[in-house]
Order: sequence, then structure tokens, then C-alpha cells
Amino acid sequence: MKKFLSMLLCLCMVLSLMPTAFAEEALPLANDDEIVIYYTNDVHTYIDEDLSYDFLAGLKTATQAEAAGVLLMDAGDHVQGTAYGSMDQGKTIIDLMNAAGYDLATLGNHEFDYNMTGAMNVIDWAEYPYVSCNFYHEEAGVVGDTVLDAYKVFEIAGVKIAVIGITTPETFTKSTPAYFQNENGEYIYGIAGGEDGSALYEAVQEAIDAAAAEADLVIALGHLGDDPASMPWTSEEVIANTTGLDALIDGHSHSTVAYKEVADAEGNTVVLTQTGEYFGAIGRMTINVEDLTIATGLVTYEEVEDPETEEVIETYIALNGEKTGWDITPDTAVAEIKNAWIAKLEEELGKVIGFSEVDLKIKDAEGTRLIRSMETNLGDFCADALYYLFDNMDLDVDVAIMNGGGIRADAPAGEITYNTCKTVHTFGNVACLQTITGQQLLDALEWGAKNVGVGENGGFLQVSGITYEIHSYIPSTVQADEKGVWIGGPTGEYRVKNVKILQDGEYVDLDLNAKYNLAGYNYTLRDLGDGFAMFDGAVNVLDYVMEDYLVLANYVASFPVDEETGLNTITADSIYADLYGAGRIQIIDSLFTDVPADAWYAEPVAWAVETGLTVGTSATTFSPLKENNRAEIVTFLWRAMGSPTVDIENPFTDVAETDWFYNAVLWAYSENIVMGTSATTFSPAAPCTRAQAVTFLYRAVGTEGAPAAAFTDVPADAYYADAVAWAVAAGVTVGTSDTTFAPNAPCIRAQTITFLFRLLNK
Repeated sequence: MKKFLSMLLCLCMVLSLMPTAFAEEALPLANDDEIVIYYTNDVHTYIDEDLSYDFLAGLKTATQAEAAGVLLMDAGDHVQGTAYGSMDQGKTIIDLMNAAGYDLATLGNHEFDYNMTGAMNVIDWAEYPYVSCNFYHEEAGVVGDTVLDAYKVFEIAGVKIAVIGITTPETFTKSTPAYFQNENGEYIYGIAGGEDGSALYEAVQEAIDAAAAEADLVIALGHLGDDPASMPWTSEEVIANTTGLDALIDGHSHSTVAYKEVADAEGNTVVLTQTGEYFGAIGRMTINVEDLTIATGLVTYEEVEDPETEEVIETYIALNGEKTGWDITPDTAVAEIKNAWIAKLEEELGKVIGFSEVDLKIKDAEGTRLIRSMETNLGDFCADALYYLFDNMDLDVDVAIMNGGGIRADAPAGEITYNTCKTVHTFGNVACLQTITGQQLLDALEWGAKNVGVGENGGFLQVSGITYEIHSYIPSTVQADEKGVWIGGPTGEYRVKNVKILQDGEYVDLDLNAKYNLAGYNYTLRDLGDGFAMFDGAVNVLDYVMEDYLVLANYVASFPVDEETGLNTITADSIYADLYGAGRIQIIDSLFTDVPADAWYAEPVAWAVETGLTVGTSATTFSPLKENNRAEIVTFLWRAMGSPTVDIENPFTDVAETDWFYNAVLWAYSENIVMGTSATTFSPAAPCTRAQAVTFLYRAVGTEGAPAAAFTDVPADAYYADAVAWAVAAGVTVGTSDTTFAPNAPCIRAQTITFLFRLLNK
């Protein structure tokens, strides 16, 4: 009996340790009337994850036994991201994708990071085809044939599926424009985009039309994304401006979109999907053979922890967050390639070179990539590493800049290895030192700040030896060509202000005419990376000095050695302790400290300052709730009308020629906008009511015939009744409620400016 109980206990223990899938009914991998498409995007060479190419190969093999057919595709950015890609320019990654059984891929912008020869190598190494409908040959500005086939048609179970490739036009600046040129600087390759997106839409539509003639379904495999900063080239814009797509598998923005319905130009539904990033998920699309209906979802690897011990007590494969019960065996041949490559790089790059007591970050706790829109401690660190490199060589360096998109991953607290540095800087760019003008530096900062407040920008500049402000409430008006390359400074006001350079231990104002030595990488300074073309004419001081990850390693070696560990250590009390950096870049989202960026009057106030209607009550305050007086109201209106001059005798004893409102009052009087409070007085300091404010506007620009406004506190025979009715009809105001206007309430500065903004910007 004891022996039986012992055996039973052992059996229970074994069962408890087996995967949940054993005890639960597993979902089918597929039905025999379904075609399954597995897809990845933005893997960025993160091959050491739970979901990797060996798992994917095993998943494909297992699904083939049940489905009508299986395809495996990638939507771009698979050969660059970590040392696993950069150490051999993507060769091993392509070997893994070949072994995993990929059927198709499109080019992401980072497939071009190893120059055009590197991109062509990737295509040649692949045993599967690459497709792109908008990557073309070019000669003398004339568009030629596409470099790759625009699409490929697969026939499975009697269903013909055409898959169109689309490459983001941002490739020019998010890679390096010089790669698309010949030795004379002439473009010999192009990617259809267009400033308004029309060239991209036309290329995609042409491919759809051709593919639809051969296939039952048309699917796009696009590297476009949904980031507003990528407009007008986002996936949803492509769908909205074309017809004929059934689905679009997306990439580029690292967004997680399990399934989304988007209307095309004719209102038809197109399924949009994207897996996120770094093998965090594998996309799964099913197509019913009979009715061609499409469903999509995301396959993930989930772990459940004991809340008390934080130990993993359960692991399972999920589809859209739900347990599948699938028991997938990773492909051993693919795993052998992967593990051998990981082991080799760990040996080469695993040497410990330092220690950090702080997390050096590019993201916040929510996963937002701050590095592309604001200062972070890792951004400071990388820029400082560049500055230190040249300063330690006894070269005169004034400023260092580092594009945020070139900083690819966090450097967590703990040991720092060469691999840590290689993971942060994956591109293999080389440090340069150039002499530039203050104007070029300002233009570079302005270009880098163009998307702040809108979205991400890989060209956002982290800095060393400099401080500056970005006034994000000022619209960016920097000039770019259709490829997204800088061609001129802003046509309006610079949003970058108060630039100060560190000199002799003090920060001094930037001199636009002075010469400065600027440290950076060839990507930004020489190769038009991220569209930085303002450095034309800069003088090279020292070029191609050291590869980016070695620049970081060199800087780590400069930190004091900890006596206990014997390692160069970045301490917790260093300038890098704060995730948000050392305060070198200040982002000011409102012109005035008392005007919140989300206030209903924020845009009108910014407009009023830009157009010269007001300069605020001080350099930093607007006093939006301050009651307007009569002098202020007519002055705002006078300035809005172009500050006209008049030549009449002044009838008012309380308005002197030296008063700031003198010309405004005489103009308003001459135009019968105001009559004064008596025959000889204007009462400039008297409060102005809401009724008076709209009446002044009405007399200046109003028209007859507006319907009566339905306000209970506006009598039909009131002197301001017509003005109120006109103001409502003209969209100047909607009253203080649906039924009241509050005509006798004081008109505050925010209201007056908003009235004028609505009136003059209809």
C-alpha cells in the first residue's frame, strides 16, 4: 500500500510539472480549410528571445500538418539592431531566416544600414524573395523600373494570394541618403513617397491593380507604421488612399496591432495588423479557403509568476492572450545556428569593462522611446562619450551631438561589457570632428526638434557641451525636400531658442557667426542621416576615428575604479542618475507659464503672439483670466486690422498722444467702432464687458442678416443683440452656456484673443 501511495504521489508531482496544455484541450493550430500566414516585423536581430527563429520554424512545421497551407513572411528591419546582426552585417540573420523557412520579406529602412551593397547582399543571401513596389532605379531624376518585384503570387488550396511589398519613404533619412547616390552625389535609387504621399499611393495602387488581375486576395507586406511622425506615409493613409487591398501586414512603428479594420478609399474594410517589436509576438493570419475571410492575431509566450516568491510557476503559448495548449518543439537545425552564433558573440563581446549603478535608459516604465523626443540619461552619456573622445585627444571640441535613433537599447544597471556597448550602438558608425558655424549648429538643433510635440524622430539630438530650449508650441517650419532631407531653415520662427555653449566652464550664448568644433558620427555629419544636410561646407578636423560602440567603451574606461569591484564605475550620484537627464534640453510646451498647453485658449494665445497682437503681461505670463479694459480691446482689434493710421483730431481728454493705445483709440473712434463713454472721455481703464467686446468686433467686420441668438439674457432690443447674433453665426462665440451669453460679465484676455482667433482663422 505504501509503495502504491508513493507511486501515486510521484505521478501527481510529474503531472503538476507538465505544461498546462497537457491538462487542457488544445486549440487547433489550424483547420484543414484554412491557409495560415505567420509574420514578423521589426525583429531587429533580437534572436535570444523565447520566441525566435527556431521556435518559429517549429511552429510553421507543426501548422503545416493541419492547415491547407502555411506561409511565413517578414515586414522588414530584421538584419540590424544588436551585435547579432551588426557583427556580420546580417549574414547569420539571413541564414536563420532561410533555415526557418521564410517565404517572403520586404525591405525595412534598416535593411539599408550596411549601405546599398549591404542591402543587396541581404537580398542575394536570402533563399526567399524580397518584394517592394516603391523601391526603384533612378537616373537624372527620372523614375525607372522597380529594383525588386512589386509582388509575388502564391497559390494554395486553389486560392491565389498576391503579396505586395511596400518600403517606407522615410528610408532616405532613417538610413543614409548617400547610400542611394552614386559617387557624384546623384540619386540612382529612389523610394516613391511624395511630400503629400501621392507618389507612394500611386505606386501601391499600380501594384494592387496588377496583382488583382492575377489573384483572389491582395495583401500588402508593408514597412510603414502608424506613427504620426511618419505622415503622410503611414499604413492607414496608404489604405485610405487606395482600393483593392484585403489586408496589410505592417511594421516600422513597433506598434502592437492584433487586428484592426481600416476603410479604404471606397469604404471597403481592410485588415491591418502589426506584431510590435523584437520577437515579442508572432503574427498569425488565417484565410478561409471557402469564403476568403481573414482573421489575425498574435502568438506570444507567457509566463505566470507566484505572487509571493516571484518564481515562474507556469509557461504557455498564447494567441491574443489566451492559452492555446500548443506544444511547439523548436527546430533543432535552426537552434544550432542560433546558439552557435550567440555563443561566439558572447565570447568575443562578453568581456566586462565597467559597472553602472544606474539604469541608463532610452525608454520610460511604459516603454515609450523618450530618446527620440526628449533628453535622457543614456542620451547624455552617449553624447558625452563623443565629447570625451576628442577632448581626451587634446583636440578642441565645443559640442557633441548624438541622434536619438542611433541609441538602440537601454544599458541596465550592472556590469558593462563590449556587448552592452554594441547593443546600445549597433550601427558601426564612426566618430568625426568638424568645424561648423553657429548657424549650422542652430539649424541642426532645429531640424532635430521638428517633431517634438508631434511624435518620434530618430534625428532628435542628444547633446554634450551645450544647453538649449525647444519651444514646442511654435509650429516647425523647417524646409525639406520630398525625400525628407533638410534644404533650409524655418520659414517662420525658430522653435529652438537660448542655445548656450560651454566655454571655460561657463555657458555662453551661441554666436551664429562663430566657428565651433562639432563631434558626431559620420551618419549625421557626413552621410545625410536623418536628413541632416546643413553641414555642407563644414571643415573636417579629424574623420573616421573610432567605431561607435568603442567610443562608449572608451568613455566607460574613464570613470573611477571602485576599490571593491576593481571596475570603472558609474556611480548612483553621477550626472546620469536621473532618467530625464541633466537638464541640457528644456522643452517648453507653452509660450507663457500661465497658459497650459491643453488650455482651450492655448492656440489662440500662441497665434496672438506670433501675429503681434500681444506680447503678454510679462516675458513669461499672459494673465489669461485678467479682465480686459477698453484700451486693450480696441488695441487688440486695431493690431488685428493691420494697425492702420488715421489723421483726426483727438476728442478724448483721457487719451494722450503718449499713451500706447492712442492710435488704436483714434482709429476705433474714426471707424465708429467706439463712441466713448461721453463726448470727451474714452475711459480706457474701464472694464470691457462681453457685450461690448462682440459689439466692437461686429462694428469692425460684422455683416447684417445673422439670425437671432437664442440666449435668455440677451433682450431682442438690446444694443448688442445684433452683435451677439452675428458673433454666434460667425463662430466667434457659443455663449457661456446653451441658453446664456452673460453680456454684462467682464471679458477676460483669453476670451478676447479667442474671439479674434476664431474670427480671423475661419
